[in-house]
Amino acid sequence: MNFKILDDHREVAVDAQLTGDGSVLISIADVPAALGWERKPQGWCRGDICIPARIAAVVERDGDLVDLAAFADLVERPYAAAPGLGVAAIGASATERAAALAEGEAPDFELRDVSGVPHRLSDLRGRKVALVFWASWCGCRYDLPEWERQHAALSPLGFSVVSVAIDRVPADAGRWIQEAAATHPALIDADGTVADLYQVLNVPTVVWIDEEGRIARPNDTQFATDLFRSMSGLDSARAMAALERWVRDGDSGLTADDVAAHAPQVTAAHQQARTEAALALWLHRAGHPAEAAEHFAEAERLAPEDVTIWRGSMPLLGTDPMGDEYFKRREALTDAGIPIYRPLPDWQPAAEV
Repeated sequence: MNFKILDDHREVAVDAQLTGDGSVLISIADVPAALGWERKPQGWCRGDICIPARIAAVVERDGDLVDLAAFADLVERPYAAAPGLGVAAIGASATERAAALAEGEAPDFELRDVSGVPHRLSDLRGRKVALVFWASWCGCRYDLPEWERQHAALSPLGFSVVSVAIDRVPADAGRWIQEAAATHPALIDADGTVADLYQVLNVPTVVWIDEEGRIARPNDTQFATDLFRSMSGLDSARAMAALERWVRDGDSGLTADDVAAHAPQVTAAHQQARTEAALALWLHRAGHPAEAAEHFAEAERLAPEDVTIWRGSMPLLGTDPMGDEYFKRREALTDAGIPIYRPLPDWQPAAEV
């Protein structure tokens, strides 16, 4: 049967066989294009990394087939599937994501703006960047005009705002971008690819990136206005003053050791949740809402702290993301000791710490 593999948000079509227990088998010949690994005499290899043949043999069936779930387990990547609907998702491992963020380099990416024009983060090398994650389902949508004002005011100093809407339907974000009259790169992460790269758990989340493409201040809850200060307890004036100080003087308020210490924590459960959510989104778009809802529910069960998954799915599932159900779940998280907002240490110049 024709089968779709979502390999870390990249869709690949292969021929597959389904077994009675729901296992998905694909040809060894299809693995390199689908998953980036190649079968060699010494074992399964990707670049300089090889898994010895005696170990790799556990994923092989009938000489020329591979069990997809077993292969994902072998290479320590999360797996979720709807075999009967012809699709499986294989996500990035927690080890891979954690290692990339621990290096301190801002992961590069390409996203499109509302006009469909692609933008790469690396195109802004040589400028300081505030990477601002927001969504139409969050009150932080009202901050977008202020982020645009910050961009315009500080741009002559070598600074750019790059806003990233975590909206599954681009049009939902489009109206707010147009109302803000955005001249900065206002991008839409409809598949959650960049949110996954940066391990964003809620919005607003802001990441500061220096001229060399290194993270100067990792994932931080920053509001650009005080509209929701009564809920967040955060002072937007302090945040914006600290941003200007960083742009003008290069003082992020954190040392390199601080940046490393505050890098997002990545867990296997969380990456499994993101994989379930990627599968759910594909199923929803393919016209399977009931099955999509099941996988969204599993993603929430695995990572209730990831508000971007469960609140971001509410518009797709016909639930008001600003209604009673949201506040019910928010209260449950608070009662469980799981923070909604995750601000970094208070704003102080490094010299005063």
